[in-house]
Amino acid sequence: MAVIKTTESDLKILARLIRAEAEGEGDLGMLKAGNVMVNRVRADCLDFVHINTVERMVWQSPGGFEATQKGYFYQGAREREINLARKLVRGERHHPASNALWFFRPTGSCPAQWWGQWNTGRYKLHCFYTPLASACPSVFGTF
Repeated sequence: MAVIKTTESDLKILARLIRAEAEGEGDLGMLKAGNVMVNRVRADCLDFVHINTVERMVWQSPGGFEATQKGYFYQGAREREINLARKLVRGERHHPASNALWFFRPTGSCPAQWWGQWNTGRYKLHCFYTPLASACPSVFGTF
């Protein structure tokens, strides 16, 4: 069962975004970055109240993904990343990104907080940040 509504076009753009944001971190790194992306579509809180589709999540401004400003994002979706996107849409979750709404790549260690949100862990080069369940219960729901 899907945790967000998607079309085939949505899967392809999600695949392109996870590749552009985290390809260097392998499949697991792309899945973790993708958890954040799917969570933003699911969220009905904070900066994501009206980000209820894949298209809106990809093009959110301000607060969107830096990769959409780079040429790498505009390459065609590959089957490998489309399959990862399908797993994400079906609800596959990976700590520390399970409930995260943000990630970024610092030059050093992960700050304890970023934009007021708590760090829930690091995977390779990316730090993940999760809201409190009381502030955003929609990303903590069961699948």
